[in-house]
Amino acid sequence: MSKFEGNAVTWFEIPATDMQRAVHFYETLLDKKLCAFPSAVPYFMFPAEQGAVAGALIHSPLQKPTADGTMVYLNVDGQLDATLGRANTLGTTVLVPRTEIPGGFGSYACLLDSEGNHIGLHSR
Repeated sequence: MSKFEGNAVTWFEIPATDMQRAVHFYETLLDKKLCAFPSAVPYFMFPAEQGAVAGALIHSPLQKPTADGTMVYLNVDGQLDATLGRANTLGTTVLVPRTEIPGGFGSYACLLDSEGNHIGLHSR
């Protein structure tokens, strides 16, 4: 079985217009370092364990930030309140505050990132 066989998503990219600003935003929000990846366009990968679904910030003329398109939910397992606290210090617009998911599936919140993307945060 391939490492992606059981996943609905295998990779994601979040577009950024100002890569420095976006990297600062996500490193502060998630309290983790992103890793520059050699590419024809600016590209910074989110940390992920070996074999896990991962993704990156990308600055490309083919992709534009949007608040009304596909959403990505980032895993902040056990750290949703702390992450929302950091979002507050960044001056982020929180679109949906911490919300419990019925059935024991954890909690989520949604916000606008520094580039104008609508993103979600999820914690079990």
